[in-house]
Amino acid sequence: MLGYRRLRDMDYYRDDLMVLRLLGLKKLPDVSTISRALATADNESIDKLRRFCREMLLNRLRMLRLVRITMDFDGSVVSTGKSTEGTAVGFNKKKKGARSYYPLFCTIAQTGQVFDVLPRPENVHDSNGAMEFILQCIDEVRAACPRIKIEIRMDSAFFSDNIVKKLDKQGVEFTISVPFERFVELKKIIESRRRWRLFNGLLSYFETKWRPKKWDAHAFNTPDAKASWRAQSA
Repeated sequence: MLGYRRLRDMDYYRDDLMVLRLLGLKKLPDVSTISRALATADNESIDKLRRFCREMLLNRLRMLRLVRITMDFDGSVVSTGKSTEGTAVGFNKKKKGARSYYPLFCTIAQTGQVFDVLPRPENVHDSNGAMEFILQCIDEVRAACPRIKIEIRMDSAFFSDNIVKKLDKQGVEFTISVPFERFVELKKIIESRRRWRLFNGLLSYFETKWRPKKWDAHAFNTPDAKASWRAQSA
């Protein structure tokens, strides 16, 4: 509740009367007691916890009656110091060689809350299991708020033809960063550009019309899809 990530940190608020009253307790359990309780958690427990958290947030969205909702998808590395179940050694900028989790988060931009988390080990790519997770989150929000307009933001790790087509089929607006290595032609256009317009003291830009040749689906022939692409460089 207070944002701590380690069980031992509960010692900071062990004697906090407000926390005790909110939990309906006279005394907080010991760290070892909570650790033993968490050790008994299985996949069914995790699924029920995820379902509970989603329902709490969906109730809030119903109350807010938003016209538009922005869902952000991103992975985050959570390091551990032991060979904990579900962890693996992968790409870790801060602690190289450490065993870590690499959960995929779905957060709601308008409220700043986490909607759902997909548990994963740290040695998987960002897109591992992402498609099913994204569609599930979309379905959950639409079932609770049928008239709400959904938009999604993701970084280049999630970019793929399959994800783009699925989101377009779902009628979802989206913004996905495009990795240059996937579009050599676009990269050459930017690198060979000589005339740039000054945006401010640090940035400049130019406008051009460009569309990947492989995207021939009618979805990309809409007026919105033909909008000018903007590239900026420091």
